Amino acid sequence: MDPGRRPGERRAQLVAELVPIAFEIPGEIERPRSRGRSAVNERVPIDRARPDWLKVRLPMGPQVEELRRLMRSKSLHTVCEEAHCPNMAECWGAGTATFMILGDTCTRSCGFCAVKTGKPTELDLLEPARVGDAVARMGVKHAVVTSVNRDELEDGGARMFAETIREIRRQSPGTSVEVLIPDFRGVLEALDVVLAERPEIMNHNVETVPRLYSRVRPQARFERSLEVLRRTKERAAELVCKTGIMVGLGETKDEIVTTMRAIAEQGTDVLTIGQYLRPSPEHLPIERYWTPAEFAELRDLGMTMGFGHVESGPLVRSSYHAERHVGLARAG
Repeated sequence: MDPGRRPGERRAQLVAELVPIAFEIPGEIERPRSRGRSAVNERVPIDRARPDWLKVRLPMGPQVEELRRLMRSKSLHTVCEEAHCPNMAECWGAGTATFMILGDTCTRSCGFCAVKTGKPTELDLLEPARVGDAVARMGVKHAVVTSVNRDELEDGGARMFAETIREIRRQSPGTSVEVLIPDFRGVLEALDVVLAERPEIMNHNVETVPRLYSRVRPQARFERSLEVLRRTKERAAELVCKTGIMVGLGETKDEIVTTMRAIAEQGTDVLTIGQYLRPSPEHLPIERYWTPAEFAELRDLGMTMGFGHVESGPLVRSSYHAERHVGLARAG
């Protein structure tokens, strides 16, 4: 890092010269099997009829690679890369980055997720300090911390979340912190460990409608996720409580609206809604593409339900415009 530059200037330099290219997912993608999925999905053509509004621009060029090298040099993972997020360059340019802690191997096998499944490595107790250092070096304004599921751990990784929040605040005091947490297998005491650190935003994604949980999130429970949201507002009402759902997995509009109401009833402040995009032929197929007009309608419906803010659009992901959510929900 150039000692003569402030962190924000360095971050701006790294992202200012991104060279984007028009990108369309090809008809078929080769991908090593990373989890136990039905053979029916192994080599299914995907996204041949992808609509124009989902043709995204990917970040390319030496500046993006430099940011990636910084992450690799610290043995860190960003969910931006692991989840193949189409908004990576935009978010990094806005001073937002999402760090994935607790390793890169998940104990669950959700049908939509690009993160690999398997036996996780041992916990790296120095990881929180490295995240804090990376946040400071990158000049991150809003840091999002998420993780794989670590169901083999008694606390599901809650203490590592708490320590990471503390390290970010120690090394980069001006950075706001959002945590995107798992359900901790319903162990509410683990949730309380994270809540005690008072991150600016507590995020837990519901992901889909209840009917599809057995296919989309087989190791999760809809009611358990609602309980995470409810407990957050009960124990820390001043925090921004946030969740997200995907569409395009076979849900109906009525199911989405009913799910949104159930989420709103927990006191949730911010809702994100985006189009499911299949990471590979091994993952669940896209049942249909929702149009921009339909996303706008869902946003308007959500605002009538009492959410402080609804971010709804085809390419919206949980951390998209996350830096704006700190104040939006409180402002109403």
